Amino acid sequence: MTIARVTPDGLFHFQGDIWRCALGKGGIRADKTEGDGATPPGEMRLLRLLYRADRVAKPVTTLPVEPIGPDDGWCDAPTHRQYNRPVTLPFDVSHERLWRDDALYDIIGILDWNIEPVVPHRGSAIFLHIARPAFAPTEGCVALELPALQQAISRGLSGVMVVG
Repeated sequence: MTIARVTPDGLFHFQGDIWRCALGKGGIRADKTEGDGATPPGEMRLLRLLYRADRVAKPVTTLPVEPIGPDDGWCDAPTHRQYNRPVTLPFDVSHERLWRDDALYDIIGILDWNIEPVVPHRGSAIFLHIARPAFAPTEGCVALELPALQQAISRGLSGVMVVG
């Protein structure tokens, strides 16, 4: 695996480069739970990439890549059978809309946090995505500026190691 190391001071170390990144507003927490705003520590593989084909070019990568559309979402309801899974909108319980008005999810890397098996309340939608202006904290994801994210992906990024 070609892994980036992410440190608590918001730095993303990858193949000799160091980029600033945003982490969860709840810090890095080993006892990650749904809604705590924390980024979980540990090694997480990058499973696949999603992207807004109307806004950005298809990412250059060997990973599976799929475009997203207006009806794509991600279930974040801890007691639902689709918890931490992609869903089609409209969806009758709590979820994230992947097709956003802002650019945060123009490229989304699906990290393998709480994927197999899914544990209720352990946290959902832990993604690698585009950072907000001034690297404002995320809800638990790791976020980079678009050029850094595209560069890391094109250079074979296959996972992140979040150091707690």
